[in-house]
Amino acid sequence: MSNYNQQVIYRLRDLGYYGDFNERDVAKTIEQQPKMKHFFDFIKDQPLDDALERSLNETFPWDGPYVESLLEACRIGHEGGWVCERQNGGIRYGRVIKPSDQTFGFSVDVVDMNAMVGPHHLHPNGEIDLIMPTEGPATFDRHPAGWLVYGPGTAHEPT
Repeated sequence: MSNYNQQVIYRLRDLGYYGDFNERDVAKTIEQQPKMKHFFDFIKDQPLDDALERSLNETFPWDGPYVESLLEACRIGHEGGWVCERQNGGIRYGRVIKPSDQTFGFSVDVVDMNAMVGPHHLHPNGEIDLIMPTEGPATFDRHPAGWLVYGPGTAHEPT
């Protein structure tokens, strides 16, 4: 294992993730972590609506330790090249957790976009976004840092 990979592993462990990590199975390993299990357990039976958005912002606030650990894990993954490994039209993206029984059918995608409009798309089952500006007071679809929930059947062009 390279020294860089060892540094990434140590940083993930510092955030409370544990286990044997490598670039091929890190997403599966993170999916099974207590931090992620707590989140999936929280959302599993809730409708994707404004009430869930309020609840997420109260329970997992943008400036709280839980979201900070997610942001740092994304930074680590971005540096390691296993987050946002794809690119199209200036938007970098990647799926870090596939839908499974452990995630109650939810998946986790990470998208890195800056000052652009993304492609129009539908949310047949809804979408939960965690807006994580990496520089300054950036917004996503005119929403500041924090949680944003799109209900089933919604559509948008991400900005």
